[in-house]
Amino acid sequence: MRELAAYDLGDMTAHYWVDDSDQVGLVLRPTSLQPVTARSGIGDEPYIASQPGAGNPPARPVDPLVHVSLRGDAATGGWGQGRTMRWSPSTSRFRLAEHVVEHVGGVPRILTAMRTVEGLRLEHTLIHRAGENHLGVEVEFVNDSPEPVTVDALTSFNFSGISPFDSADSPERLVVHRLRSSWSAEAQPVSDTIESLQLERSWLGIARLSERFGQVGTMPARGWFPFLAVEDKVARVTWGAHLAWAGSWQMEVARLGDDVAISGGLADREFGHWSHTAMPGERLAAPTAILSCTQGTVDDVADRLVAAQNEAADAQPESERSLPIVFNEWCTSWGNPDRERLIAIADRLSGEGVEYLVIDAGWFRGTSPDVSWALAHGDWIPSPDLFPHGLKEVADRIRDRGMTPGLWFEFETVGEDSTAFTLTDHLLQRDGAPFTVGNRRFWDLTDPFAVDYLTTRVVDRLEHDGFGYLKVDYNEHLGLGTDHADGLGEGLRRQVLAGYRFLDGIRDRLPQLVIENCASGGHRLEPSMIGRTAMSSFSDAHEVPEIPLIAGNLLSVMLPRQMQIWSVLHPSDSDQRLVYSLAATFIGRMCLSGDVVGLDETQWDIVRRAIALYQRASPIIRNGRSRRGGVHGPSLRHPTGWQSVTRYVDDGRGLLVVLHTFSKGPGSVQIPLDGSWRIEESLSCGSTSLLVEEGELRIDGLRDFEGVVVRLKPARTGKGESLSMPNRD
Repeated sequence: MRELAAYDLGDMTAHYWVDDSDQVGLVLRPTSLQPVTARSGIGDEPYIASQPGAGNPPARPVDPLVHVSLRGDAATGGWGQGRTMRWSPSTSRFRLAEHVVEHVGGVPRILTAMRTVEGLRLEHTLIHRAGENHLGVEVEFVNDSPEPVTVDALTSFNFSGISPFDSADSPERLVVHRLRSSWSAEAQPVSDTIESLQLERSWLGIARLSERFGQVGTMPARGWFPFLAVEDKVARVTWGAHLAWAGSWQMEVARLGDDVAISGGLADREFGHWSHTAMPGERLAAPTAILSCTQGTVDDVADRLVAAQNEAADAQPESERSLPIVFNEWCTSWGNPDRERLIAIADRLSGEGVEYLVIDAGWFRGTSPDVSWALAHGDWIPSPDLFPHGLKEVADRIRDRGMTPGLWFEFETVGEDSTAFTLTDHLLQRDGAPFTVGNRRFWDLTDPFAVDYLTTRVVDRLEHDGFGYLKVDYNEHLGLGTDHADGLGEGLRRQVLAGYRFLDGIRDRLPQLVIENCASGGHRLEPSMIGRTAMSSFSDAHEVPEIPLIAGNLLSVMLPRQMQIWSVLHPSDSDQRLVYSLAATFIGRMCLSGDVVGLDETQWDIVRRAIALYQRASPIIRNGRSRRGGVHGPSLRHPTGWQSVTRYVDDGRGLLVVLHTFSKGPGSVQIPLDGSWRIEESLSCGSTSLLVEEGELRIDGLRDFEGVVVRLKPARTGKGESLSMPNRD
């Protein structure tokens, strides 16, 4: 094994290794840390030396940049069947053909091409922009042979050598970090040791070991998030990866020798029923991946991966620069919006700092005015009972009151009470019949008829009626997929790509339209959908006590400036409950809902103060870095303890602290601060008192389920500053 090349990319170094059979692998490390010399073989282990003919098996065989499995080749050995399609003999057919550094638009792209004798080609491109601490990866399979070739597995990324800071097999020092997810309980962190996952190297180094996980369907953040990190606790280095794909995906923590590898990409034939027949001359692109490593924790590497989303966020409409506040009437009408109520809401919000007012589900009706909105969507005909003068009249009234009107669509699916439900020639099929999930079917977005229909019913309405905000919802998914000659998984892949094209087409036609990504809350919170939209619903957790915890968890996978968090307000709320709910929105984007018309003036004054503070804090939310603190119990539904989110603005001129206590919370907390700060303003309730002294913010007088927001600026003196909040009860 020899080093092919090494590149310093920001504060990371990428090492390319090649073995005697021209297989190429990738190892990443922080540039500031030098790797140790690894042993070349494991033959010195006594239980191997005693085996006749065992020799000296390699300790760290090169793990290829790209793993691929081609139909007709032998399957993975070493007891890998059903567990992994990595290490397929197909992969070993590809040999190094080219390794060059290209520059496209001033951005270096490290291209490594592998080729078979038949003319099949794998192209792996590693991308790094100056000033960034993450890497992009693009992988393509190219069929330059004269015959069709069926691909059953293709990785988007793979790197190995974990950990380069141990000379052998790193016992009791490697931890795998992942994010579990379910409806209204997104992104819960899970950490497992390599040993607990049974990924210790087999004694002879011949067992193909893999922890394969992922998601099957078109809700990519349901079950798991496409996020993976491995931490070396001794070297204090963490490696991480994030996939950008809105369909079925998988990731693997894999092991053959002393070192650990991580990989990911499309869910393969075993895991996601996916195959693709590439015709001569065809190129097949795998989903993009983002990689990073750092001398730090899983939170540090997550920050780096999330930073990759800034480029797409910066390309959103200019109106998004100031992080405008949203009011969505879903938790006001619960699927029954009407003209009078919306105008009353607009009157209440006029001049109060809310800039987007969104009409959510139910503005349409099917064959009966009493039918549920979830059965009626698909025809997109406004209800004359709810909107006797049409939607445009209400949208105009919202604009007259200084706000941008928004409208909800779930345009990829149709409800059983719609006429569209019967247009089966243009809907997705499975096993030769319309694919129905519950009461929904799905448009075939590769069908020009479906695209034209949706363009007329969705895009034309947005433009004609003057809506400047589109909420895109998605409340069911495709599971294994839909009919295609190559299998259900390929049908799904093509639908995902067609969905991208439709969204991109909306942006091209209406460039100033603000688009919100929602999928039963947070089920499509991955980079490709987040990047195509201005903001995303963080969850369907509308008014439950765990909202701050969910929002805190999601900091690992998305930018706060794109994370829309609900605060549902009721006249029956105590001041304490109002502040608790409003405070959670400072972890991301403020989204108000509920009966704001019914709030009394004292309650509305709390909301008004929260809005004003949010507007002044928005530069910190937009451009900063977050750290979580606190101690809370294992239950999300019944939270105990407390949580803090401390966010420092990038230029060092601002700091925001968001605190929540839960059941059995402390009466006082101390939150460490980097540097010297003074309190500028705050939002809290009761007899809470605040003090900044000796590098920490102290908050006293706390009760269970208390919310506190504090905005700070650099201190002019070293003396402590305090602020006491009067009891409003």
